[in-house]
Amino acid sequence: MNIRKKWVNSHLLISATSTLSALMKEKLHGIVLNSLKWNERHKIVHIYTDTRGLMGFIVPDSATRSARMRNSMLMPLSLVEMEANIIPNKDLSTFHDLRRTHQLVNIYSDPVKSAIAMFVSELLTHCIQEQERNQAMFGYIENSVKLLEEARRGVANFHICFLYHLGVFIGIEPDMGTYSDGCWFDMREGVFTRSVPQGRQALPPDRASVLHTLSRINFGNMHLFRFNRDQRNEMLDTILTYYRLHNSTLGTLRSPAVLKQLLY
Repeated sequence: MNIRKKWVNSHLLISATSTLSALMKEKLHGIVLNSLKWNERHKIVHIYTDTRGLMGFIVPDSATRSARMRNSMLMPLSLVEMEANIIPNKDLSTFHDLRRTHQLVNIYSDPVKSAIAMFVSELLTHCIQEQERNQAMFGYIENSVKLLEEARRGVANFHICFLYHLGVFIGIEPDMGTYSDGCWFDMREGVFTRSVPQGRQALPPDRASVLHTLSRINFGNMHLFRFNRDQRNEMLDTILTYYRLHNSTLGTLRSPAVLKQLLY
């Protein structure tokens, strides 16, 4: 028995030493996407990071003061910095020294901005599957969150502007160079055409022209675009339909229904 016990202890020590030697510590900046209950004591937080793409972290979940403080920094779209403990070939990591890099007071206190944040985080959770660095997309999302926090005008158009321009970074931006008045939009190919696309989902000219309008909107001028609720909802549905044709992971989202009720 003693020999067996010594062998087990030795084996565990070697295993632990091997794990520690493989452990890599790395400082990361990240955008929190969501948190999911894992078991009674832990949850999994998905964070889109600047250098490692999408990552999952095991985080203790309790009612302690430190846990409540940490949870407040892990709200959807929180911008954070941390030191990650990464084990190669493992799906989940841990972190410490978590801190905010940007305060998001308005996003979490304003009902409209909060609903937009929930939509953006849900959308990104479905759209971002890659565990690779994409500095351009990370920068776009991080800057968008900051702009949402500071926005005073045109907030009701923010999610449409964000959604349209995100297509650039995931490779599905409509080819506006093919647009002219009276064209149909071939949603599968992402191009405008004078003839009706056969056997493919397409937007007729009156709805295709909406995409041309959206191509001119940005966070700086979004307050100049005057849409009523029906127009805005139709735009959102159209863009989401387009996304689903090109991204099978998007599926059904719950947050758009909330947005449609809140936004005037």
